[in-house]
Amino acid sequence: MPNTKSAAKSLKQSEIRRVRNKAIKTRTKTEIKRVLDSVNSGDIAAAEANYKVAAKKLDQAGSQGVIHKNTAARHKSRMQRSIKAAKGAAKS
Repeated sequence: MPNTKSAAKSLKQSEIRRVRNKAIKTRTKTEIKRVLDSVNSGDIAAAEANYKVAAKKLDQAGSQGVIHKNTAARHKSRMQRSIKAAKGAAKS
C-alpha cells in the first residue's frame, strides 16, 4: 500500500507499463512461434510472410524498450537462419 500520492501514482504507472509490456512480449512470442511452426511444417512461403510480421513486432518491441534491441536482432537472425536452412533442405 503506497504511503504518498507520488507512490500511488508510481504504482499505477508501473502496473500500466507491466500490462502493456506483457501484451507486447506475448505478441512477439506468438509471431516467432508462427514462423518456426511454418518452417517446421515445410511451408517456406508462409514462413517468409510470417517473418515479416514477426520482424516488425520485434523491432517495435526493441524500439519501445520492452526488449533490448540486440535481443530483437538475435531473434530475427535465428529465424532467418532457420528459414534459409529450410529452403536449402527443400531444394535438396
